[in-house]
Amino acid sequence: MKKWASVLAVASICIVGCGGGQGDNPETAATEGNTAGETAGAPAAARAPQYREIALPEGTTLPLRLRSAVASDTSRVEDTVRAELREAVVLNGATVLPAGTELMGVVTNAERSGRVKGRARVAYRFNTISHDGERYDVSTAPLSHEAEATKGEDATKIAVGAGAGAAIGAILGGGDGAAKGAAIGGAAGTGAVLATRGEEVRLAPGASVTTRLTAPVTIRVKVG
Repeated sequence: MKKWASVLAVASICIVGCGGGQGDNPETAATEGNTAGETAGAPAAARAPQYREIALPEGTTLPLRLRSAVASDTSRVEDTVRAELREAVVLNGATVLPAGTELMGVVTNAERSGRVKGRARVAYRFNTISHDGERYDVSTAPLSHEAEATKGEDATKIAVGAGAGAAIGAILGGGDGAAKGAAIGGAAGTGAVLATRGEEVRLAPGASVTTRLTAPVTIRVKVG
């Protein structure tokens, strides 16, 4: 009898032990399995972009393409001028400002061509750069454009007028007539010059210009 009791006790221990080994806690096991599956399938958390600061030195060249029209006869001082980099600005192999980066500035001088003297000119400079959602104050060299001189053309107009007047005077009155005709013709030519303005300076959107930094500027550049 005692023998059978011992056998039953051993059997009971085996049954309990085997059952516990197959699953200590079914709910806990299921939860752990689900957590592992979610971790494996979950997307990686978005990392914040990393930046570093790069200082562009004084003298850095800025090749630009105008977005605004600029002209000696239509622009006014303080008018806004827009442009974009037509080439990337690279320093030590790193692109600091990509092509297309916007710059903004203002017209600083605009003078129409004079009737007697004074060539047309227009000047402007850029003072801000917009990059990656930030705006930087910058100092750049002023850009100035001046019309070509027209003195040669004016002299030609006067000479043609004098020559035509002399020819007509000679036909009508000989030597004295030629002299008087030349004077009258020259005066007519001078009058034409006084009534005509010289060439104006006009730059359309898309015109290529180049300036440079006159002071260093530090730009935040995305690196990751």
